[in-house]
Amino acid sequence: MTQLTPYQIYDLLNRQRPLWLVKIDLSDANLWLVDLSASDMSWANLSRSDLSRATLIRTNLTRANLSGANLFEALLSRATLIGANMVRTDLTRADLGKADLTEADLTEANLTRASFSLATLAGANLNQTSASRSDFSKANLTGVNFLGANLNLANLFEANLTRARLTRVSLQKADLNRARLDGASLVDADLTGADLTGARLLHADLSGVNFAGADLTDADLTGAKLERANLSKAIVGQTDLEKANLAGAILSDNARPVVGEMR
Repeated sequence: MTQLTPYQIYDLLNRQRPLWLVKIDLSDANLWLVDLSASDMSWANLSRSDLSRATLIRTNLTRANLSGANLFEALLSRATLIGANMVRTDLTRADLGKADLTEADLTEANLTRASFSLATLAGANLNQTSASRSDFSKANLTGVNFLGANLNLANLFEANLTRARLTRVSLQKADLNRARLDGASLVDADLTGADLTGARLLHADLSGVNFAGADLTDADLTGAKLERANLSKAIVGQTDLEKANLAGAILSDNARPVVGEMR
C-alpha cells in the first residue's frame, strides 16, 4: 500500500461517491468529519488515523486495520467490519448499530457509551475493553471474549452471549434482562447490582461470581455451576435454584459454602 499525500487525500475524498478504496493506506491521516458512506475500504490501513465524527454508514471495512484510530462519535451503523483490527481503537460514543464485527479484534479498545445495538460480534475479541455504559442490546455476542473487560452499567438487554467468555468481567449494575448466557463462562465476574431478570444461564460457569444486590428473578440457572459464587444478597424471586449446582456457593451472610452437590 502506498501512502498518499494530504493533497492526494483531499482530491480523492472529493470525487463522486461511493469510493472504491480497497487496500488504501490512510494511516495517520486526518479524516475528521469525513463522509465515506457505502465506500469499499476492505483491507485498508487506517491505523492511528483521526476519523472522529466521520460518517461510515454501510462502509465495507472488512479486514481493515483500524488499530489506534480515533473514531470518537463516528457513525458506523450497518458497516461491515468482519475480521477488522481495532486494537486500542477509540470508539467512544460511536454508533455501530446493526454493524457486522464478526471475529473483529477490539482488544483494549475504548467503547465507552458506544452503541452496538443489534450488531453482530460473533467470535469477536474484546479483551480488556473499556465499555462502561455501552449499548449491546439485542446484539449477537455468541462466543465473544470479554476477558477482564469493564461493562459497568452496560445495556445487554436480550443480548445473545451464548458460550461467551466473561472471566473477571465487571458488570456492576449492567442490564442483562432476558439475556442468553447458555454455556457462558463468568468465572470471578462482578455482577453487583446487575439486572438478570428472566436471563438464561443454562450450564453457565458462574464460579466465584459476586451477585451482591443482583436481581435473578425468573432467571434460568439449570445446570449452572455456582462454586464460590456469592448469592448472599441476591434477589432470587421466582428463580428455581434447585436445578443449579450450588456446591460451594454462599447463600447467606453468615453461612458457610454449601457442601456437596445440590441440584
